Amino acid sequence: MNGSLLLQTQKIGVSFGGVHAVKEVDFSLFEGELRCLIGPNGAGKSTFFKMLSGQVSPTRGQCLYRGKVISGMRPWEIARLGIGIKTQVPSVFEGLSVWDNLWQAAAIRLEKRAIAAAIDEVLQDIGLTAVKNAILSELAHGQRQWVELGMILISRPQLVLLDEPAAGMTHHEVRKTAELIKAINQQSTVVVVEHDMEFISMIAQQVTVFNQGAVLAEGTFAEVTAQQSVKDAYLGNMEIKHAAN
Repeated sequence: MNGSLLLQTQKIGVSFGGVHAVKEVDFSLFEGELRCLIGPNGAGKSTFFKMLSGQVSPTRGQCLYRGKVISGMRPWEIARLGIGIKTQVPSVFEGLSVWDNLWQAAAIRLEKRAIAAAIDEVLQDIGLTAVKNAILSELAHGQRQWVELGMILISRPQLVLLDEPAAGMTHHEVRKTAELIKAINQQSTVVVVEHDMEFISMIAQQVTVFNQGAVLAEGTFAEVTAQQSVKDAYLGNMEIKHAAN
């Protein structure tokens, strides 16, 4: 890897009522990576993601960000370290305009005199300058998702954690979201949890495959999708198209 070690888990895991949702997982993420987490339902990838983002506290092991233990910290405390988090549940204000949603996010993190310029820049990044005054509830699903991405980007985080960013999108929206995430990766390290394999093929640099609470395989998209163990556990007879990154 070109970058230095950014985030690491050491034998991290969590159990719920005796069920080992995530076993003792060792995971390393380097600066500049765009890492995708995939696997079948119940594989543990979403729970693992929630431990990285502070939504779930591990019952064993630890997670370190730039050498600092962040296990057990709350999401807002983790965000203050320079980590942007997008969960499956949208964190937007449906009754406010695109501009006002971005303002709400910016006001928490930026000095007042810097807010307007930062919003204009993010609006260009997410391609929504033309609808900046539109009420969020009036926009298409994909546009609302891009606003939430903009709310994360407003503080220019060093690490961005995205949980199913392409869920429910049209094919056109998925392609635009892929381009947006690749653009984000030019400035930030990115981790994406996603089920849509076509979307994964558009963005993935490195892929970690979860199964039964543990890491089954790691490598490039082509490498992991060619492994028989990954086919048996997750892909089956799924037709995999290798999109150009």
